Parts: sequence; structure tokens; C-alpha cells
Amino acid sequence: MAPPSEHPDAPTHHAAEQRSAAGGDRAAPASDAGAATSSPGEPGSSPGAPASAGASPASRHASSAPRGRVVALTGAASFLGRNLIGILEEDPRIARVVAIDIKPPDTGGAKLRLHTVDLTAPASEERVAEVLAAEQVDTLVHLCFLSSPTPATAWAHELESVGTMHLLHGARQASLRKLILWSQTILYGAHPTNPNFLTEKHPLRADPEERFFADKMAAEREFNAFGARAKGTTVTILRTAPILGPTVQNYLTRFLARRLVMTMLGFDPLWQFIHEVDAIAAFKLAIDSDFPGTFNIVGDGVLPLSTIVRLAGRTPLPVLHSAAGPLVSALWAAHAAIAPPSFLRYLRYLCVADGEKAARVMGFRPVYTTREALLDYTSAQRLRDVRLLQETPA
Repeated sequence: MAPPSEHPDAPTHHAAEQRSAAGGDRAAPASDAGAATSSPGEPGSSPGAPASAGASPASRHASSAPRGRVVALTGAASFLGRNLIGILEEDPRIARVVAIDIKPPDTGGAKLRLHTVDLTAPASEERVAEVLAAEQVDTLVHLCFLSSPTPATAWAHELESVGTMHLLHGARQASLRKLILWSQTILYGAHPTNPNFLTEKHPLRADPEERFFADKMAAEREFNAFGARAKGTTVTILRTAPILGPTVQNYLTRFLARRLVMTMLGFDPLWQFIHEVDAIAAFKLAIDSDFPGTFNIVGDGVLPLSTIVRLAGRTPLPVLHSAAGPLVSALWAAHAAIAPPSFLRYLRYLCVADGEKAARVMGFRPVYTTREALLDYTSAQRLRDVRLLQETPA
């Protein structure tokens, strides 16, 4: 899954676009360590963002209890965070939306309160506890995960695994009613012994040596342990299929955007997607109602990889598996690949999840099928392809 390309997640590239440490579409290590909260007028502030310097958040908000629910989101500047904030702003049952990130989201309105917190910093545990208490948060949505793998594995570990521990340690000091975690179905791993559809009872068997997988699996374990100890707090884990749509950007969209798409010679595994609109709707559903447990969030139907490449209007590039590993390893080391070699397994073996539990318990029904999600993405990508061609000098 790694034709040559400049790696968008490398910390030294496109620094101006990669300031979010919140699992954004293009995340990179934060330039300023430690936790800080922007004051009005500072570059990181947004309308309605509280000032933190010289005043206690508890004293600022103690006199005005919210007349509705208060939802906090880590990774507020990520794709899921930005879109969820926009939806929550329009919900009259939501009194405040608390954004926890090092970068302000661009969808905030009058309800938004921004708190600039770097979850990789040791002091973030106390800062999170202070924010949750001061804002009287009842629901915390943890979206602070990378949407694409990065060579900066040490920083990714600090953000996703250690950052989750910091967040939960801070959450233990607050009276939260609900915790929601974003996870992914690719954590089940691609294996020749996988059943046709993997249920939530299936173990997570993604490559434990790959940080992109290992840190997310560690975050799930931390959330499950928190839920076992924190009585009265609903803990929900939503494992989304690879998210696809006209506006999302991740390793999958970059994979399908290439003119030549690498495939494995002799293999044609089934894939599934979730449309970006359905993924956002699933999180809103979990925010609105209580659904303890883990749920696969997937689109209906599956497609062979060969059909996906054809519908995307791309040309398959079959490669021998024995040659693909060394090639992708070299490209990944040179920051010239979309994903590390561990992702090659998904070009060979099945990793498709069963969404029956989410339909039965949550009432989640995706609007888009896997095929429709792909076609919606390809329609938008074709427009981007044309625009790029038009911008090319004659």
C-alpha cells in the first residue's frame, strides 16, 4: 500500500498544516511541549474561548451552571472532531462544547470553549482534570489519534498511548457520566484464518510491532480498564471501518489517489468502508444515548480490492509479496511511502467486521453502503484530479 510519495505525516514536512496533536488528517509532533490555554487575542484562541492566565476556570464558571449537556472532545481539530463540533453546536440540548487540542477547530461557534492542552506533556493530567471540572463536562469523546501512520513513532506513542493514560488519570478526578473512544476495525488484523465477518468478540490481532496499531490497542485496554473500575460511567468504544468520503484525508484516500495502486499478485481480499457522514452520525448517536461496550461501525456490503481499484479509475500494479516487503520498507524509511510494510497484509488477507451489534443495540443504520462511500469519494477525487491538471503549466 505504498507507492512512492512524500509522506504527509513526517514531522519535517508542511509544518504549518501539521500543528494538531489530536489525530488530525495531517498530524505531526507539537512544537511546544507542555499544556497551555490560549487567552483571548492570542493566535490559538477562538470565539468564546476562555482565558486561563491569572484566573481559575472553576471560579469563572462556578456561578453559571450549564442548562444542558456539556460535551468535551479531544482531537477537536481532527476531521471527526471538527465535524462533531459543528453538529453539537446546532443541538439545542447541548449547552457547551469543550475543545481539548493544541490547535483550535475551524467549526466552533458560540458554544465552543477552547482549552489548549498537549496530552503528551506530563502536566496534562492535572490540566485535563481542571478543565473537566471547571466546564462541568458530563461526556468526554476521545478522538486524539492519528488517522494515518507516521515515521515519528516515539511521538505517536506519547500522543496515543501515554496521552490516553494522561487523559484517563485526569478523568478519574472528574464526575463524568460518559466516555467515548474512537477505535478502528483494522486493529483486528488481516489474517488468512479470519472469518468472513469479525464480531466485537474477536481478539485484536493487528501487528503488535507496528506503533500505529499497538498504541490504539493500548488505548482500548486503558478504556476497558477504566470502565471496569469507574462505576456509574458509561464507556463506549466505536471501531470504525476505514473512513472514506469526499472530504476526509487519510492513508486510504492517499492510497486510492495514486494513478498506480499497488496490489499483491495472486490476492484479491474483500474490503469495507464507512462513509464519513455515517461515522460522524455514529458518534453523535453514542453521545445522545448510553451504549456501554464496543461496537463495529461499518458500511453495508464489501468489495474486492480489484473492484475498488477499477471503480476508483486507477490502474493496479501487481507486485510479488516477496518483493513488496523490502521495497516498501525502503520507501517508508525514506519517508516516501503512504504506509509501513505491516499494511501489506491488508492487500493479501481479509479484515472485514460485522456491524450487527451496532444495528441491534445502537440502532445504527449506515446511509451509505461500502460501494456508495467509494463512489462518493471517487467523484470528489476526479474533480481534484481535473483541478490539478488545469493548474499544471502548459
